[in-house]
Amino acid sequence: MCDMGGLDNLVANTAYLKAQGGDDKEMKKRRRSLSLPKPEQCAAVRASVDKDYASLCEKQPIGKKFFRQYLVNNPEYKVAADFLDDLYDWDLAEGAAKDKARQNIMKTYCKSDSKSFLSFLTGDAAEKCKSVTDANFDEVMKGKVQDGVREYLKDKPLTDYQASPFFDKFLQWKEYEKQPISDKYFYEFRTLGKGGFGEVCAVQVKNTGQMYACKKLCKKRLKKKGGEKMALLEKKILEKVNSLFLVNLGYAYDTDTHLCLVMTLMNGGDLKYHIYNMGYDGKGADKGIEMKRVIHYTAQITTGILHLHEMDIVYRDMKPENVLLDSQGQCRLSDLGLAIELAPEKTVTQMAGTGAYMAPELLSKTPYRTSVDWWALGCSIYEMVAGYTPFKGPESKKEKVEKEEVQRRILNEEPKWEHRCFDAPTKDIIQQFLKKKIEERLGMKNNMEDPRKHEWFKTINFPRLEAGLVDPPWVPKPNVVYAKDTGDIAEFSEIKGIVFDANDNKFFKEFSTGAVPIQWQHEMIDTGLFDELNDPNRKEGGGDPDDEKKSGTCRIL
Repeated sequence: MCDMGGLDNLVANTAYLKAQGGDDKEMKKRRRSLSLPKPEQCAAVRASVDKDYASLCEKQPIGKKFFRQYLVNNPEYKVAADFLDDLYDWDLAEGAAKDKARQNIMKTYCKSDSKSFLSFLTGDAAEKCKSVTDANFDEVMKGKVQDGVREYLKDKPLTDYQASPFFDKFLQWKEYEKQPISDKYFYEFRTLGKGGFGEVCAVQVKNTGQMYACKKLCKKRLKKKGGEKMALLEKKILEKVNSLFLVNLGYAYDTDTHLCLVMTLMNGGDLKYHIYNMGYDGKGADKGIEMKRVIHYTAQITTGILHLHEMDIVYRDMKPENVLLDSQGQCRLSDLGLAIELAPEKTVTQMAGTGAYMAPELLSKTPYRTSVDWWALGCSIYEMVAGYTPFKGPESKKEKVEKEEVQRRILNEEPKWEHRCFDAPTKDIIQQFLKKKIEERLGMKNNMEDPRKHEWFKTINFPRLEAGLVDPPWVPKPNVVYAKDTGDIAEFSEIKGIVFDANDNKFFKEFSTGAVPIQWQHEMIDTGLFDELNDPNRKEGGGDPDDEKKSGTCRIL
């Protein structure tokens, strides 16, 4: 007898995997119909665009590209651009190449008789530059000198740039970025999972081929459960973050029935899946993850948590289940639904998170800020190594440990170290994260010292890790879907009796803001559409974006 559920899952998986391979013919046809807005259509965006140097010239990928193109085409400003590029390359170099790059920078930019001497520097930055040595190079060049170069660029170069054709081109892209976004902008594929207010499915941008995960929040379910405020908070926090180690938001839009958050697609499974379903042996019989993977993932997680903390955002839901792997084997933090943004110096006592990872201060209602994330990270490292959480222990396989008992252990006991893989450095970093007193905890002590300085991370080159240049120790198989079968993902019951009013429609409009600038610009560059639409020899027209009758692409499954 035919297993229709299994067949449906096979079809869904096949279409999903095929989409990631791309359809060049279909894509080229669609792209031929695309064009940037004309310069005369950009008057409003010229007046409204943020003129802040960091936003305009560093944070926005397309903005950074055009500003750098302007600088290198202007002999007066080229030296500053070359210096910043060379300093960036030095920071990522290793071994002898790093020493050579350092010597080259000192010779090229710090000697007054060099034609590329940073003569525009003034005051302390100028003096530090001329007297820099091998011993203080890192501190001086990445401090006073780099800051001095940026201050210089914020003045006349930035003003001149805004009167140039390069800036005009940037404004065309900013206008294009504002295009309305709806479900017609995407192809939709299989469901990947389910949350409290809806499902997560895979989607693909029709014009670029970029794959994303779309978190679909049911409008009626949100209203019935009073989840609107939490959904909007998550969306606003996601808009602010931009890190290789966090799931980033690409688009926010709504349909008649759902609010949609379109985010980084992570198709390598979550760390909980890898701990319990794959384990050390790859079959799940021996729970846990091998140490080199644990260290690599924790380095990325720690960097992601620090990115949140720099913006006064407390994550509050750190656990392996919320750490997802992408197709390359790199990991990111996901699900910021419990995250909270706090004003500087403000604390909260609200209980939030998952029981086995809750810090003592959460349970005792002691005021907290970022300390709870470091405790939860300690629990997560322990679980990755041992295959069980520190305050439930291996006996949880045989008998259920009640919530109250777990809380008692968190408040009063220390974890046990029975697993064979707890070596001295691993045990030490976990113990430091699991200090009961906030002021003694790693990440909080010594004036919130960076946890990445711990010897456990000695094999990690963090500048290269942050640039995405460190190869992961494990890579997912491209022909495997690391998600539950479609038939195993429970269906939602129908919500009845919910009627939307003017306040609901106002909320939907506030939520549905379209493309998120930094991620959208990355997509344009990474998929080649940026180069294609900027090509002066490109011929526009000739494609019908809605003519999909002959396409072999599966749209909705």
